[in-house]
Amino acid sequence: MDIKEILSKCDHTLLLQTATWEEIKQICDDGIKYKTASVCIPQCYVAPAHIYKPDLNICTVIGFPNGNMTTSAKVFEAQEAIENGANEIDMVINVGKLKEKDYEYVENEIKALRSISNEKILKVIIETCLLTEEEKIKMCELVTNANADYIKTSTGFSTAGATFEDIELFSKHVGPKVKIKAAGGISSLDDAEKFINLGASRLGTSRIVKIAKEMS
Repeated sequence: MDIKEILSKCDHTLLLQTATWEEIKQICDDGIKYKTASVCIPQCYVAPAHIYKPDLNICTVIGFPNGNMTTSAKVFEAQEAIENGANEIDMVINVGKLKEKDYEYVENEIKALRSISNEKILKVIIETCLLTEEEKIKMCELVTNANADYIKTSTGFSTAGATFEDIELFSKHVGPKVKIKAAGGISSLDDAEKFINLGASRLGTSRIVKIAKEMS
């Protein structure tokens, strides 16, 4: 698979607590130069990034990274992010509610973000490394029921990131309209290509752009 094709599926990501505006500007420059699917950046940089590069597809994260704030807080975050220029929203589920089997809460929260995001892309981060296989399958069902656009593996801030096995599992259990995003720990072109071949339409990573720079 051509590296340009892989880059076109990457959400070029910088979400570290220490991220500065100068670093975010570089992420934006790279996103334009290497034609990535989007740049995924912290909420506080969405507005300045939108002004800096108005044509750039901007993704941001909601309820990040733990997901256990209130639904109304997540709704506010999403509303503000969209008003500031975000085109894509990656929300973190409330993992504790899932483990309590409060499926109605989890599904309704996704639906609340769906209603806010409207035509914007909504991705649902389920933090696979914290879940059992049964919980992962249940989340495929809930994400499908809530009409989200993507199910996403990981924040990259917990104990592990994307695995090939999880992408295979998602592919078997999500509805036909739900796409898959693999995120966390994707460090090589071979791994990126394998994730795509297994069913991932998006990759959350910064390393593929770094590889492209090294090759140029």
